[in-house]
Amino acid sequence: MTVDHAVGHSTLRGITLKIVSVTVFVGMQTCIKAAGDVPAGQIVFFRSFFAIFPIIAFLAFKGELATAFTTRRPFNHIARGLVGVGAMGLGFFALTRLPLPEAITLNYAQPLLVVVFSSIFLGETIRVYRWSAVVVGLAGVLVISWPELTLLNSDQGLDDQEVLGVMAALIAAAISAVAMLLVRNLVQTEKTATIVLWFSSTASVLSLFTLPFGWQALTPLQAALLVFAGFCGGLGQILMTAAYRHAEASVVAPFEYTSMILGVVVGYLVFGDVTSLNTLIGGVIVVAAGIFIIWRERQLGLERTRTRTAAPPQG
Repeated sequence: MTVDHAVGHSTLRGITLKIVSVTVFVGMQTCIKAAGDVPAGQIVFFRSFFAIFPIIAFLAFKGELATAFTTRRPFNHIARGLVGVGAMGLGFFALTRLPLPEAITLNYAQPLLVVVFSSIFLGETIRVYRWSAVVVGLAGVLVISWPELTLLNSDQGLDDQEVLGVMAALIAAAISAVAMLLVRNLVQTEKTATIVLWFSSTASVLSLFTLPFGWQALTPLQAALLVFAGFCGGLGQILMTAAYRHAEASVVAPFEYTSMILGVVVGYLVFGDVTSLNTLIGGVIVVAAGIFIIWRERQLGLERTRTRTAAPPQG
């Protein structure tokens, strides 16, 4: 097998794993939505606790379980867990109140906000191309959420469940973007297995603090759906990590947006959700902006590599 053929095979495997991971995550969201009006904190517990089992099994298979919990930065992991639980809880709240396609596409605001927060909090230089893509992408988010946001002026206002769902989804995207910055910091010193296992564990514990705020008795079907959702969450994380190991992030990342197609199909077949024109148009705008940002970051990475290669040795 030639080097080019081997690289191509690895890239194809990475793309396949990414699409499978996206499918598994959409399955997780479908189970959560099908479980009905369950408190968000309770959903977070099931999603986090039962995700631990496939993760532990995978780490044991790879022989990495013994050192997976080892870290010198426990408080950083706890902080990432706090932020992540907030984002997850709000995201699940939105999922139970919005059509599946809309809940999925609103989450695409997260990578756009990562660019914004990277500039504000990390001092990264963001040039006009990426700023333009962010503005266009956020305009797409506005298109998606406009029908619900206009209801703020109605008699129901914040009493409307879809309005609350949209607001929760947007806040979740913002908090999730902050969580991504924390993960960026952690990956400089921590193994992926450590980050994933610490997050699932801390999220499981932290979600228990919501128990006094009204967890409810679940039917056997609801319990089964939420347990399976947690399992899917852990499996999806494993597949996604494997995808990025086989291919470059700039190649794999755009396939995240296949979740929009899956959301439209599953939303219609399972829940009878007919995707609105606003969601379709806004979704296409946000996806285009997100793919442009990924492409632009790849170009900048190549430019930096060429600059380092061409630079004269120091000394």
